[in-house]
Amino acid sequence: MTPSDENTAKAARPSRRSFLTKLWWALGFVALGEFAAVAAGFLRPRRPVAFKSGFGGIVTAGAVKDFAAGSVTAFKRGRFYLARLEDGGFLALSRTCTHLGCTLPWNDQKKQFICPCHASAFDITGAVVRPPAARALDTYAIRIVKNRVKVDTAKPIRRSQFRSDQVTYAPKTGKPSSEA
Repeated sequence: MTPSDENTAKAARPSRRSFLTKLWWALGFVALGEFAAVAAGFLRPRRPVAFKSGFGGIVTAGAVKDFAAGSVTAFKRGRFYLARLEDGGFLALSRTCTHLGCTLPWNDQKKQFICPCHASAFDITGAVVRPPAARALDTYAIRIVKNRVKVDTAKPIRRSQFRSDQVTYAPKTGKPSSEA
């Protein structure tokens, strides 16, 4: 091979520096494309979700007679507890602690909702028994139609404390009750 042939072969072959420069540019464009896709996904409005889980719509809990006085029933698909008070009234309580948003379990022995994150405690009405939570559990509107308990989970009702006017009772005449 002649020296001129060697120079021509070297000129045709890219250098390591030019290869790495092209590689960095390609990786930069890929990263820019990924960033643009994430930003577009963040800025694009969400499509309405069909409420397959029951949350965000009307949940039929069951017949009034199915719930014993002083009981708490969990509705996982509706993300709430249905509490039947000793006097027969109903409260639909959020499963979310008002302190930091942890999911609350019902402790049937202590008759309290006890937060596993910071030990806040709430009674059967959702009122704060033990801080650090500063306000009562949120509730959902309840209607009793034809002795069937229906809970509207579309919008939680924020409250600072429990009041007796927040309780929904089954009507004596068979007419639908007002929302709680």
